[in-house]
Amino acid sequence: MSRPNASISPLKHESVADKVFKILRENILTQVFSPGTRLHLHDLAAKLGVSITPVNDAVNRLAFEGLVEIRARGGTFVSSISIQAVAETFELRAALECLAAEKMIQRLTPDLVERFRELTQALEKLVTSARERTWHEQKNTELHQLIIHSAGSGKLKEMYQTLNTHITIARIHCGGQNWSRRLADEVDEHRAILQAIEQRDSSALVRLLRQHIDRAKANLLADLENADRLVQGAEIGHED
Repeated sequence: MSRPNASISPLKHESVADKVFKILRENILTQVFSPGTRLHLHDLAAKLGVSITPVNDAVNRLAFEGLVEIRARGGTFVSSISIQAVAETFELRAALECLAAEKMIQRLTPDLVERFRELTQALEKLVTSARERTWHEQKNTELHQLIIHSAGSGKLKEMYQTLNTHITIARIHCGGQNWSRRLADEVDEHRAILQAIEQRDSSALVRLLRQHIDRAKANLLADLENADRLVQGAEIGHED
């Protein structure tokens, strides 16, 4: 006898704390709450129409991700950008993504290879506006996350997501002053990565991914250092 409802799973209801966590996290990532901003938890609870308990729960989760800093008797603040922390985060990201690439090669299917081709081609489109840049960054993120997701490791995916959050905040913070000039390098790197995937060459893929991530790291750190110099220069000028 057939079981027509066998594949139906129960609906999952988000808790209030989950919803608050997502709202606060999104506001941090989009810099509605910029680095260094103090979060007044009771005010947030009132604006969101919830009790303080789910806000506290959400803040503790954000602190675990490193997005906020809870200071004893000092309040809760959105974490500031640390150049050293960003550099360390990139090192960990490279290790995770290269591990994922090794695992993914063993699980490649024709459909997965075709998806990588589609994303690589999409990333070769010209970028001439802020809207197109946002679309490009979304596709770039999708390509790298496809490597992570295709590794078949839930824990690796979870760890990568947390790391990538910090890199996203750093990119938003500094604005990527020389971003457009780096697109040509990125296109060449993505083509080489695609070729290694098509050839199922694990060692080449890992080497190319690491080079790609190392270049992105060097560029972002340079942007952050330049942004810091501009801020310091503005502060000195204000004092004068």
